[in-house]
Amino acid sequence: MGFWYWMGHTLSRIFGKFVNSYRVENCEGLRAVEGGLIIASNHVSFLDPPLIGAAFREPIYYFARRTLFDHPVANFILQRVRALPVDQQKPELSILKKIIQLLRSDEKVLIFPEGERSWDGNLNMDGQPGVGMIVAKSKVPVLPVRLFGPEKSLPRGSKKIRRHPVTLVVGEPIDFSELLDDKAVGAKEKYQIIADRIMESIAALEMSDSRGE
Repeated sequence: MGFWYWMGHTLSRIFGKFVNSYRVENCEGLRAVEGGLIIASNHVSFLDPPLIGAAFREPIYYFARRTLFDHPVANFILQRVRALPVDQQKPELSILKKIIQLLRSDEKVLIFPEGERSWDGNLNMDGQPGVGMIVAKSKVPVLPVRLFGPEKSLPRGSKKIRRHPVTLVVGEPIDFSELLDDKAVGAKEKYQIIADRIMESIAALEMSDSRGE
């Protein structure tokens, strides 16, 4: 773990502890897979990437809006904390190839199958087929996780952070090998099936109690 990533990781853990009383349910699931892994999460706040990253002992890659890289200071930091620039409206083929390459090289990448942040914290069950393509091309397992609370701490459209409990619920890894080997299903159909199954797995995750609600 490089210095800048370590710094961001440490600050995220401190922030999560004191501002969000951050906790993780099923910590064992975070270490269930060695090597390449797609971490698939719901997306409700700008706080999602650092809070999810703080739960992992090893560095992970994640997406950041391309325009954030336009500022020299932000560009310097983002490149050193494993952020990948992405255009949400028109994802570039080069970034998709980069993600697949990272996964094949045993790295872990955080992906939001919904494609954008929710306005109200509710899940958009229409998973993006591009996520399914990444799974199909990289052939790595998927770890579904779900955040509860960041939409109250820093809602979409707000610039003010407020104290609110946050819980990360970790699911069980999903292996899509059987589906990927099924020649009776076309490639594009597989992509959407994978995306939909991932969203269903995220939706099925619930907190063990009603903390913070």
